[in-house]
Amino acid sequence: ARYGLRALLDISLHGDEKPVLLKDIQVRQEISKPYLEQILLILQSAGFIRSIRGKNGGFFLARSPSEIKLIEVIKALERTISFVECVSNPQMCLRSDHCATQEVWRRLTKILYRELESLTLEDLVRWQRENWKFNRSKRIGKKS
Repeated sequence: ARYGLRALLDISLHGDEKPVLLKDIQVRQEISKPYLEQILLILQSAGFIRSIRGKNGGFFLARSPSEIKLIEVIKALERTISFVECVSNPQMCLRSDHCATQEVWRRLTKILYRELESLTLEDLVRWQRENWKFNRSKRIGKKS
């Protein structure tokens, strides 16, 4: 999920005028090519990105960043979203029916779901651009 979100963010930031090359995402995000290829296949099959083959090919978003909820992306890339496995699979733990700590993890998981449901790729793009402007102004104003 971490690398998948970074790849989508990269495509969002660099894919306005032409498709984004795999090698460019790989270099900017420092993700190995084989792993990035697997992630992009999942993102493509989930309908977040499309690709064009050939000389002018590459990847681009299949939907607007405002339409891509982070919860959707993470669900597509991860088996489950919870802090501990017994929240999503209570049968795996013999203590599940009487474990008070599981309630903590259940509540935190619900909070995480709500937050991820409320955030979109557009939020990430905005935060990245704001962060880049802030860091750029710090570098420009910094005296040697």
